Amino acid sequence: MDFSFSAATGVPFMMLCLFAVVAVGYLLGRVTVKGISLGTAGVFIVALVFGCVFYKDLSAALTVEGQTFVKEALKIVENIGLMFFVTAVGFIAGPGFVSNFKKNFKSYVLLGLIVIVSGALACVGCIFVGRNFTELSNSELTAMMAGLFSGALTSTPAFSAAKDAVAEGLDSIVSTGYGISYLFGVIGVVLFVQLIPKLLRADVAAEREKITATDTGKKRVYTGKLLDMDDFGLMPLALAILIGVAVGSLKFGNFSLTTTGGCLLAGLVFGHFGHIGPVNLMPKATTLKVMRELGLVFFLMGAGISGGSRFIELFEAVYFVYGIVMTVVPMIVGFIVAKYVFKLPLFNNLGSLTGGMTSTPALGTLINVTGTEDVASAYAATYPIALISVVLCSQFIIILFS
Repeated sequence: MDFSFSAATGVPFMMLCLFAVVAVGYLLGRVTVKGISLGTAGVFIVALVFGCVFYKDLSAALTVEGQTFVKEALKIVENIGLMFFVTAVGFIAGPGFVSNFKKNFKSYVLLGLIVIVSGALACVGCIFVGRNFTELSNSELTAMMAGLFSGALTSTPAFSAAKDAVAEGLDSIVSTGYGISYLFGVIGVVLFVQLIPKLLRADVAAEREKITATDTGKKRVYTGKLLDMDDFGLMPLALAILIGVAVGSLKFGNFSLTTTGGCLLAGLVFGHFGHIGPVNLMPKATTLKVMRELGLVFFLMGAGISGGSRFIELFEAVYFVYGIVMTVVPMIVGFIVAKYVFKLPLFNNLGSLTGGMTSTPALGTLINVTGTEDVASAYAATYPIALISVVLCSQFIIILFS
């Protein structure tokens, strides 16, 4: 199809498309087969298909004086969603984060490392296998595998680090790998956290009690009346995002926490302390739930449409298989170690696994599956070490095997 748009009609057309993707995505997410559904990840699937079919039309809608702004617009949608979601998760996890982290400190840190290192080893194995079935040079193949590795773990920071680490001209190959494996990286973990409780025939209520049985009496209390900055708590949410973006932008050599890590950290700190003197820093619970869901939807929508733009052009079945391996191996290794070595309760296990896999969509699904937001504490405890590890591993893979 070929449409012509003016600057005045292009933006409304894009809004129409985005909310159509959300509506159809939620319908798809509601489809349940033997108790398993895509949930909010249905938005990602619809967005990916939409990107494959209609990305050119969307580009035409946002073309002004011969220059299209669709890529930048989708990136804004994706980043706003990511900031809303991760900051809300930080606030939700904050009150119980310290006690939960102290209780399982070694388990969370080691699990984050084990998940990422096992994924990296799977990537290295795929490199050695792939050398026998490709016409790509070593540098090109390694760039592709590094992209697949970052997509398999849905890690934008690792993706960015890999692009910076490869030789000039190879960054597009990294992007290709990331786009190919990202789909299963999202869907695989989302389905895993739903499937495992069913396979184990878990008593959801009993497991929920185990993860909520952390300390509940050590929250900081202000004996006077707290002053709300607004009726919904949007001001402290915005302030946490502002601080999180600033912290995430700080560079330590080539490493930074990125927007994701910075906003998560800011949300955790705000949620832990709850107030400064008489000033309330906690948004209402309903506000956090809405921001968490809205943010996740925006993130999946922006990432899905962008990823779909060249998905058909760049897709090769063998690379998709490599991506599946890099998602499944660390996921299963992490679950088994958490269950049988660290002996974490099931929901602690799955919560920390979503953090170790750096899977934002899977956390949203897990919260719905378990019926408790306390799993966010396990995610938040494991996520930082996983974030650092996946960035370093993606760079090491390129340095060692290019």
